[in-house]
Amino acid sequence: MAEETSTTATEGTAAAGTATDATAVKPDGEGATAVQGTNSDGTAAAQAAKPISAEIGGANLLKHTAPKPTGQSIIDPVNRIEGHLRIDMEVENGKVSDVWVSGGLFRGMELVLQGRQPADAAYIAQRICGVCPVSHAHSACFAAEKSYGIEIPNSARIIRNLVEGAQFLHSHILWFYNLAALDYVNPLDALNANLADTVEIAAALAADQDVEAYGSYTFFKGLQKRLEGFAANGQLSIFSGNWFDTEDGGADDSKNAYQLPPEVNLIATAHYLEALEMQACASEISGIIGGKMPHIMSSIPGGTTFVPTSEKLDDILYRAIRIRDWIANTMIPDTQVIAPYYLDVAAYGAGVKNYCAWGVFDAPSRNPEDRYLPSGIWAFGDSSVSSVDEKLITEETSRSFYSDSGAPINPRQGITEPHYPAEGPSRDGRYTWDKAPRYDGKPIEAGGLSRLLVAYNRGNTFVKTNIDKLLSYLSTKAGTNLGVDVLASTLGRTAARNVETLYVATLMVEWVEELIEAIKGGDTATFVEPKQFDGEGAGMWEAPRGALYHYEKISGNKIDKYQIIIPSSWNISPRDAKGVRGPMEEALVGVPVGDLEKPIHALRTVHSFDPCVACAVHISEPATGKKFSTVTSPWGVK
Repeated sequence: MAEETSTTATEGTAAAGTATDATAVKPDGEGATAVQGTNSDGTAAAQAAKPISAEIGGANLLKHTAPKPTGQSIIDPVNRIEGHLRIDMEVENGKVSDVWVSGGLFRGMELVLQGRQPADAAYIAQRICGVCPVSHAHSACFAAEKSYGIEIPNSARIIRNLVEGAQFLHSHILWFYNLAALDYVNPLDALNANLADTVEIAAALAADQDVEAYGSYTFFKGLQKRLEGFAANGQLSIFSGNWFDTEDGGADDSKNAYQLPPEVNLIATAHYLEALEMQACASEISGIIGGKMPHIMSSIPGGTTFVPTSEKLDDILYRAIRIRDWIANTMIPDTQVIAPYYLDVAAYGAGVKNYCAWGVFDAPSRNPEDRYLPSGIWAFGDSSVSSVDEKLITEETSRSFYSDSGAPINPRQGITEPHYPAEGPSRDGRYTWDKAPRYDGKPIEAGGLSRLLVAYNRGNTFVKTNIDKLLSYLSTKAGTNLGVDVLASTLGRTAARNVETLYVATLMVEWVEELIEAIKGGDTATFVEPKQFDGEGAGMWEAPRGALYHYEKISGNKIDKYQIIIPSSWNISPRDAKGVRGPMEEALVGVPVGDLEKPIHALRTVHSFDPCVACAVHISEPATGKKFSTVTSPWGVK
């Protein structure tokens, strides 16, 4: 993972957003103690919520008092994500006018799988990513099972749901608190918190959830002491790589883009630290079922090797209940507390407004449209959700570092031939290792928001109830009625995914109970043998970041061909041959930029997609094109 975010601004352009205070906080923590409670120009930082001065979705939610900059803004690398991502933006009068999203990493998994057995793919494909390996295992298993002509037993279905759900919970908690939170929460400003007021706010939040207090005076005082230690030595540790001193504006003409009062910053920082423990608890469930995490060992084509003993089920149930209660009593309230301070974030980041979901968490019917989070294609303006048609999925490489195959092609005929241009990357030509997937010729967004919008419009009771509750709450805080369309934004993409986290956590407890009842009823089979050893199939499933596709063709139980399209490939897609931008590129157009060097609103938009770039990029073979070899040490010793 990248350790630090760096940006550059074009020489000679307006530098209205450049911090000039010599004591401003740097990304590595230098000068941290000098800016507690102040903006970079020495003025007092905002200590309370700012009223929203324009309607949600309007163009003037961010009114910069400083001259609006024009120039080039580059985020390279984007930190707090998995993989290497670069964002090149052209800014005109304080808004992004054009953008290029570049995946700067390539990997070699698809050709590694050729000639191997389908069972190997379930293990090897997981190495694409250490954050969502379970999803890759299951997509590989589905592809193999379709090739084999089999369907796994019911108990195996539930077990797969459990280990998949545990990974979802780990990933979502990690993303919200430990990857994206520092775009909104300033732990350094927590040093200015009044402890008595903090305890009062925490007590009120806890009372709303009918739980014990979130923290005592002694607890918060101890946390402040720890934060003082970070700030005093200039080494911010897990809080480094921040842009707390950005000159980008916030709501109501505020110069400070960080809007939380210090007491809320202190409470949120406490929960940031709790989240480290809770995501580990989720991974413990994956480890119990999968043998280890990351890269589980128990999901195989035909079912699972996990044996659900009473002791293991007790261990899983205890952890599932603990996580569910923490999400309901901490994560959801945190979302509700933080969101009203950042309603301006609902004014940008909409993207293409086309959404895909392949569906995840199988129901007994095994119908993708009947999954707990169902499959479907939906766009704003559609009267209903359309069924997914695999034949409408295409990829092209006209702007990617691969030989152009000409017309867009279906991944079943996919070709991955790397071609890095001699002249290097070019905005007018090839600029990324990511391919450009399209559905029915259109760019389409994948991820938590996509899943929820599809489920919402398919009438999923839990999703509809809780999304409506979220919209009602935000409407009250905004003072205006907000519809589902407000979810097409940076704020909506972020808040909606936490609704999904609560849903999955609730289902986890139900699945354990369902598995116990199935075993009691004699439903103990967890594996079936293949019926054939020649065939082909596509595993269409969901990873935490969205729609995941694995295709394989086998002959004599050996893989002849393998292709993968992962969620971030959809989201960080480059332009296609027609010049149409991908979802993240489109979402960044129009985003306000008051600071060319630290464009926090752009970073918030990027993080709202939770990109995983190590998965998204492809390479199938080295330059020789003849064979693929692996090494086990950095010195090349095989």
